Amino acid sequence: MRYIAAYLLLQLANPEAVPSASAIKDVVTAAGVDVDTERIDKLLSVLENKNIEELIAEGKSKLASVPSGGAVAAGGAPAAGGAAPAAEAKAESEAEESDDDMGFGLFD
Repeated sequence: MRYIAAYLLLQLANPEAVPSASAIKDVVTAAGVDVDTERIDKLLSVLENKNIEELIAEGKSKLASVPSGGAVAAGGAPAAGGAAPAAEAKAESEAEESDDDMGFGLFD
């Protein structure tokens, strides 16, 4: 994702030019991340001779067909001892909050 993000940033900066491998490397390096030149080369080979705006539009149309959201199950009245599920829910939410970065960063 970091290389795609760098490519798109460079494309936004100069829509008439095709971002080069060295320019993408410079953007990623400026973010303080190690660069994998093989991945940059693969990205550029996949995007060669393609219009990025058309690719984004194509991706949006594919995403439009993916169902999003869902029905929410209606809960009944809590059974006797309804405080126990509330305590479990609180413990689960605390556990979820402790892992904010889920073990990876944006530029890892």
